[in-house]
Amino acid sequence: MNVHASTEDKIDDIKDRFYEELEHVFDKFQKYPMKILLGDFNAKVGKEDIFKPTIGNESLHEISNDNGVSVVNFATSKNLTVKSTMFPHCNIHKFTWTSPDGKIHNQIDHILIERRQHSSILDVRSFRAADCDTDHYLVVAKVRERLAVSKQTTHKVHMEKFNLKKLNEVEGKEQYCVEISNRFAALENLDTEVDVNKTWETIRENIKLSTKESLGYYAPKNHKPGFDEGCSKLSDQRKQAKLQWLQDQSELNGDNLNNIRHEVSRHFRNKKREYLKDKIDELATNSKNKNIRDLYRGINDFNNGYQPSSNLVKDENGDLLADSHNILNRWRNYFSQLMNVHRVSDVRQTEIDTADLVIPDPREIGWDGMDWIDLAQDRDQRRALVNTVMNLRVP
Repeated sequence: MNVHASTEDKIDDIKDRFYEELEHVFDKFQKYPMKILLGDFNAKVGKEDIFKPTIGNESLHEISNDNGVSVVNFATSKNLTVKSTMFPHCNIHKFTWTSPDGKIHNQIDHILIERRQHSSILDVRSFRAADCDTDHYLVVAKVRERLAVSKQTTHKVHMEKFNLKKLNEVEGKEQYCVEISNRFAALENLDTEVDVNKTWETIRENIKLSTKESLGYYAPKNHKPGFDEGCSKLSDQRKQAKLQWLQDQSELNGDNLNNIRHEVSRHFRNKKREYLKDKIDELATNSKNKNIRDLYRGINDFNNGYQPSSNLVKDENGDLLADSHNILNRWRNYFSQLMNVHRVSDVRQTEIDTADLVIPDPREIGWDGMDWIDLAQDRDQRRALVNTVMNLRVP
C-alpha cells in the first residue's frame, strides 16, 4: 500500500480520518500474503525505548513528533514494524526530504511490514543521486521473499500481433494475396484421407507464415509518449547539475540546478502538449474517415491511461498461475469444458395437452364463407376466420 499522510500542521480531525481510512483499507487485505506499507508518512520516528520493538535504534531523529507517534500506534495495533529505522547507515543515506533552502533534512518516508515477515526486508536506505525532480529522495528497500515454486523450465509466451492495418492498403493486400496463393497452391493436391488435425496444422502454419512475410508485426508500444532524444539530453543535464549540487551545495550550484529544472519542466510540458495535440488530430482524422475501430481504441487509451499487461490466470481454485506451461494447460482445459457438448440420453417424455378450439371447424359448418364469417362478432375473430378459410384447400 502506498501512503501519503497529512503534514504535521494539519488539524487532528484530518489526521484521525486519515488513519481511520488507512485502517479500513488495511483490514481488507488477505491474511497470508506479505503486507508492506510505504510512502510519505510525514512522520519523524524517534528512538524511544517505549516504542520498541516496533521501531529500531537507527532512526535519524531522537524524539518522535505527533505524526511519528500516530505511525507507531498504528503499526503496534496492526502488528507491524517500521523497518526504515532498523538499518545502520550514514545520515546522508537516511535523509528522505530536504527543505528548499537545503538546510533542514528529515526522515519522513518510511516502510512498514508485518512483524512475522520482517526478515524479508534486508535493507532500507535513500539514494540522493536519483533524479526525480522533487524535494524527496528515492527510498529503496531490498526485499527477499521465499516462494514455493515448481522446478519447471519456463517458456516465454510471445504476444506478438500481426499488423492487420496493412490489409487496408492496396499494396499490402496484394502482397498478402500473392503469398497466400503461392503457399496454398501446394495444398491442393493433398490426399483427402489425411488426418484432419494434421491438415489443419499445415493450413494454420501456412497462414501464419504468409501473414508474417507480407504484413509483419505491430511495433512495440512506446509507454513514454513524446519522450525524444532532446528530452533525454535535458534529463541528463539535470542529473549532472543535481550531482554537482550534492557535492558542493553552494548558492551558485543551487541556482544552476533550479534554472535547469525550470527548463526541463518547460520542455517536458511543451512536448506533452504537442503529443496530446497530435493524438487529438489523429482521432479527428479517424472520425472523419469513419475508422471506428481506431477511433474508439484511441478514446479508450485516453480514458484508461497506461494499463500494465499481465499473463497471470487463475486456476479452478482461484489461485494465480504464473508458469507458462500451467497457463496453457489451464486454457486448454477451460475451452475443452466450454466447447465440448455432452449429449443427454435420459430425456423425460412429457405429455403435451392441446387446448380446445374456440372457433368451430369450418368443415362442420359448410363452405358458405359469408355465413361463416357472420358468426364472428369481433374484428379479431373475423380476421382469424378469413385467414383460416384462405388456407383451406377444397378436396
